[in-house]
Amino acid sequence: MRTAYSVETVRTAERELMARLPEGALMQRAAAGLAAACADVLGRVYGSRVVLLVGSGDNGGDALYAGARLARRGAGVTALLLAPERTHAGGLAALRRAGGGTVAGGDGFLGTARELIRRADLVVDGIVGIGGKGGLRPDAAPLAEFAADSRAVVVAVDLPSGVEADTGEVRGPAVRADLTVTFGTHKPGLLIDPAREYAGSVRLVDIGLDLPDTAELEALQHVDVAARLPAPGAESDKYRRGVVGIAAGSARYPGAAVLAVSGALRGGAGAVRYVGPAADAVISRFPETLVSDLGPARAGRVQAWVVGPGAGDDASAVAEVLEAEVPVLVDADGLRLADRDTVRGRTAPTLLTPHAGEAAALLGVSRESVEGARLASVRELAARYGATVLLKGSTTLVADPGGGAVRVNPTGTAWLATAGSGDVLSGLAGSLLASGLSALDAGSVGAYLHGLAGRLAAEGAPVGAHDVAEAVRDAWRDVMG
Repeated sequence: MRTAYSVETVRTAERELMARLPEGALMQRAAAGLAAACADVLGRVYGSRVVLLVGSGDNGGDALYAGARLARRGAGVTALLLAPERTHAGGLAALRRAGGGTVAGGDGFLGTARELIRRADLVVDGIVGIGGKGGLRPDAAPLAEFAADSRAVVVAVDLPSGVEADTGEVRGPAVRADLTVTFGTHKPGLLIDPAREYAGSVRLVDIGLDLPDTAELEALQHVDVAARLPAPGAESDKYRRGVVGIAAGSARYPGAAVLAVSGALRGGAGAVRYVGPAADAVISRFPETLVSDLGPARAGRVQAWVVGPGAGDDASAVAEVLEAEVPVLVDADGLRLADRDTVRGRTAPTLLTPHAGEAAALLGVSRESVEGARLASVRELAARYGATVLLKGSTTLVADPGGGAVRVNPTGTAWLATAGSGDVLSGLAGSLLASGLSALDAGSVGAYLHGLAGRLAAEGAPVGAHDVAEAVRDAWRDVMG
């Protein structure tokens, strides 16, 4: 499992490690990893042109020491010093000993910087470290623009300057990197949009940090998902494997019910029980579905419910499902119709699955506010409702109401932004709930399989929600190896 830690945790671990190491040893480890990554990007170091964007502090020191290593291998290295009087002294001396040059801020600085960056093969962003807040300062912002307009490969040191490490927020101008070389552990901003978009590919350099067991973020990998997937035993029957109830669809949106059932049938539960006005459409597409017209409370035994996709204004079905003493997944129209106090009062697990617009409505803020602060939004929503929340989007996050690590989904494709895709995810995650997974696991495993299925179905071309549902089995097999 890939993990990410807060700035405070990283700083504490660094201090503890530096107390046990010779002075400067930790920075040299980081610089060595950074230089190796830069050399890999360049391919041929000798004769290449490298520009370092150097701010004050240790981030700039990492860039300078890495630049010195590249200069010793024959690269032409120039450091642009944004704060000459506060530049890391040891790193600056090392670069100069290796034959690197410097340009200090002042009159004509931006013109010289523009030309050097224009001709560079590689630009190393060492402007601001992981403690930076609020975007780049006015004197640094033009350098980010020059780098973006150049043909150079941009490598960020630890985190692109201008993005916020702990939140993934971008509140002003920021460097857009092709590669980010991060030290010790991932930082939350490297995994969460909008900051993730600025990081490019991410390379983790192990510098020997001793980190706590509980992280800020977790990202499941194939092995983690495989360990959580339900598997029938020799004595399993459809009821032991779990029955998931689907209360979805309406006369206006029968397709939402069909798609939710399609996801549920591929999620590992032994049976799918459907309740709602789209029974004919569901049965014609999936004759194996158990259909009832008696309402959720009298539909028969289920181990979990999914309610809300395409429900329109049917608040009664949502209220009835929320009274059930089994895990419940609430999506789409159900999110608008669910009473918050009722959700908070439930004793069985509840999983809410909003997209950014729905989350914004529940929180009483703008959609832009949610998209710009995804981590804070998912945590706030989980706390308000006392429920596990899966916040869908370019970065899908899953948070438990009691705190702990937030799960971030690493799979997916932009082609999943298509009508009905969320209905498939609801059915899939609901089926996993019925199979016995916790709300956190059902949400994060469901999102992982759904994202992987989207990739497999799309293969770089447009994809429909039904294609995603069909590809869930291939995703499942891929995870199991």
